[in-house]
Amino acid sequence: MAIYTFVLFGSASIGVYSLATEEMVIIPPQISRHKAERVGKWLKTQLVQTMIGESVLIGALACANSNGILLPHFVREEEIKNLKKSCEGDLNISVMKTRRTAYGNMVLANDKGAIVDPRLKTEEIKLISDTLGVEAVPGEIAGLPYVGSLATATNSGVLTHPLIKEEEKKFIEEILKVPVDVGTINCGIPYVGTGLIANTKAAITGFLTTGPEMFIIGHVLDVVKENE
Repeated sequence: MAIYTFVLFGSASIGVYSLATEEMVIIPPQISRHKAERVGKWLKTQLVQTMIGESVLIGALACANSNGILLPHFVREEEIKNLKKSCEGDLNISVMKTRRTAYGNMVLANDKGAIVDPRLKTEEIKLISDTLGVEAVPGEIAGLPYVGSLATATNSGVLTHPLIKEEEKKFIEEILKVPVDVGTINCGIPYVGTGLIANTKAAITGFLTTGPEMFIIGHVLDVVKENE
């Protein structure tokens, strides 16, 4: 099965500290190269080791898909250069010049669309759309605005908080153009994005995630069978 368990900084909340797309996975440089390379190998992506604004909270602060990445205003120039140097091909990089910083928590995206925190301004949503190269629209999950922490999206499916409303589910399916289903991570945690990173090749979840939870993750994200 192309589903793996992992730990970062002794925590099962691996989605707070890392970020994955079809093209890259970002892991803090404090993690040993050998350990980080395992993640890149599992996801079959380019490995980037950098901090964001001198913080290890990469998954909370940044959001990305294959086209671009959103970064908070306090990101450092050398970190941007590290991203550009490490990523093959063109990557749209936008520094969001607002007081908000946790774009990983506020945006849920794949390569087909993006759902954003409805509290974001129109001009911010337009920049998100332009950077990620997809339609970006406001939405909620379980009546809550921080959609990035409430779900994990790939180009195959979306795993969300169990209390998502039916109209929210249909809306996300329409925008992200993939099936949506519910689940938990790390033995019952409903904030899926905090403990799960994934792409179409594999899913990596916190080490506390149970067998039944992993079964659901594999079914929803279509990563049950190991790729050749």
